[in-house]
Amino acid sequence: MKSRHKKLALIALVVVALGVAAVLVLNAFNSNLVFFFSPTQVANGEAPTDRAFRIGGLVEAGSVKREADGLTTRFVVTDTARTIPVTYSGILPDLFKEGKGVVAEGRLGPDGLFAASQVLAKHDENYMPPEAASAIEQAQKAQQTVAE
Repeated sequence: MKSRHKKLALIALVVVALGVAAVLVLNAFNSNLVFFFSPTQVANGEAPTDRAFRIGGLVEAGSVKREADGLTTRFVVTDTARTIPVTYSGILPDLFKEGKGVVAEGRLGPDGLFAASQVLAKHDENYMPPEAASAIEQAQKAQQTVAE
């Protein structure tokens, strides 16, 4: 092989290696990507049924029910327009309370029950996750538009 052919082969090999690396990185990124949906979006069928996603809003007052096993909790997440029932098995954050902001990550079952694998609660008196605050604001605007 001539020197020129060796250089071209090396360049081609580097380009192929970079292409394979890019495909692997993008595939890993896509499989770990988790989207956020409001209860209204979930109720309208916009949320995926085949993969995990996050749902956020307020924990509806009077909806928190603890099962006899001490770990399983059922509650309802609302954006003031629609509600989605959620079940979670595990220890809830200390700041988890009715009427406060929450983001739950998990999957939606065929029965419409959201099975959460992780629950995140607000961290101080004035904080609400930006996605949840935006979803609640949009739902309130939609209710005002319908009422008018």
